[in-house]
Amino acid sequence: MTDRTRDPASLLREVEEIRQRALADISGASAPADVANVRRDVLGKSGSLLRLRRGIGALAPEDRKVIGAALHEAHELLTATLDTREHELLDAEPALSAPFDITLPGLPLGTGGMHPTMQLMYDLNDAFAALNFDVYEGPEISSELYEFDHMNFPAGHPARESMDTFWLSGTEERQGAERLCLRPHLTGASVRYMREHQPPFRFVYPGRVYRNESTDARHERAFFQYEVLLVDENMPMTAGKFLIDTILDTVFGRPIRTRMRTGFFPFVEPGFEIDMECQVCAGQGCRTCGQVGWLEIMPGGMPHPNVLRAGGLDPDRWTGFYVNVGLDRLVMMRYGIDDVRLMHSADLRFLSQFA
Repeated sequence: MTDRTRDPASLLREVEEIRQRALADISGASAPADVANVRRDVLGKSGSLLRLRRGIGALAPEDRKVIGAALHEAHELLTATLDTREHELLDAEPALSAPFDITLPGLPLGTGGMHPTMQLMYDLNDAFAALNFDVYEGPEISSELYEFDHMNFPAGHPARESMDTFWLSGTEERQGAERLCLRPHLTGASVRYMREHQPPFRFVYPGRVYRNESTDARHERAFFQYEVLLVDENMPMTAGKFLIDTILDTVFGRPIRTRMRTGFFPFVEPGFEIDMECQVCAGQGCRTCGQVGWLEIMPGGMPHPNVLRAGGLDPDRWTGFYVNVGLDRLVMMRYGIDDVRLMHSADLRFLSQFA
């Protein structure tokens, strides 16, 4: 007899048989796996109730309504019964029902660790504090006045444009102190410090900066810098070499090969690009250093007279030396990390190495 010729009474009897058989199987289940088997056989995609539901399409509308209601009622009853039995069996599991022994020793707590960038920042702070340097902190939201005007950036300099700097919405069309941005470098904080203190100066200012640029193994949109500034009368150029050696000796505990190349930065005159030998490949060339064996880690140079004037100092009397460290890159060299993005990924597998 096909479904087209079966009468509603026989279909109702089959629904009842499925229900009674399933209830018996649920009652006899002795483990959560037995309950799962009943659920699959009766309510699953190939279960007996669904197969029966597929076969009532050819019935008269009034018969479909009756059989459909019976199927729905059976489905609801069996679902509730299955859930109840599953909870009963889980509660009866020995591992869960055994009494708790308070005399057992506790489990050891996992130890956390400091992020490698923060660790290096604190190490450098300690090293410079021992040399009587102040540690300064500037605001992360700054302005065109401090980040560019006081830093001797020409009016049409491309770094002022949105391709490099994150300007705050609603201030893009303003100028100077009213044009706000996320600080793209730390150097603007030097003018703030000079205006708040009396020379001579020796201070460091670590922090996060923001650039609107593409990310790769050596670049991130938000990253850490570490800036150092000495200001005094008759400051010798050798002071810059002293700063570089202090930083690298603190990081690596041994002398590191460096080189200084002439470079242009609006806020220094003369300016230098300072490179160190790549510690990932020992100068042999790798992805981190672009196959050249050297990695640019800091620009440096003597503060431009216009920067000193912006800080309220007489450039004919005072001079100094800037060093601006790419802190994340220095961390890469310290630990042999070949991709800066790992340090900002919040991946516990990476961070657990430093616990």
